Amino acid sequence: MSRFVLRLASTVMAAGAVVAVAALPASATAPTLDHGRGRQADSQVVLGEIHHAGRGSDARFGRSLNQEWVTVTNEGRRSVSLDRWTLTDSDNHVYRFGRVTLRSHQSVRVHTGNGRDTARDLYQDRRASVWDSRRDTATLRDSRGHVVDTESWGRGRR
Repeated sequence: MSRFVLRLASTVMAAGAVVAVAALPASATAPTLDHGRGRQADSQVVLGEIHHAGRGSDARFGRSLNQEWVTVTNEGRRSVSLDRWTLTDSDNHVYRFGRVTLRSHQSVRVHTGNGRDTARDLYQDRRASVWDSRRDTATLRDSRGHVVDTESWGRGRR
């Protein structure tokens, strides 16, 4: 190759690197949602599996409420405090996290029913089902109220 072609190629590559670096601060300051799930693209905490109890007699009498849960997972390399984060459904039932910290790659299940909180299981202490088996949306928000992740299911998702 000639010197001219090599210089041209290196100039184009350098210009591309400058443009890429200049674009970084804009994307880093404004979190964007992954429209496939409603997840912040830069979030390391995500909603995982959601298990609803259904609407049978067990759900009405509270026997299956601890079988109704949402998994929250920290996929990042650093611990994340969930203090004052919220988990809501489409009917605005709100669960507010207490002093919970998720270590790297740790998950916690948030059960609807009653129980004693542990590092792996948290309980909303409700007496009725929260998650609709036909159609619902789970929304996880951080302590400032920003949407971190959402998960919807069923016909006519909201």
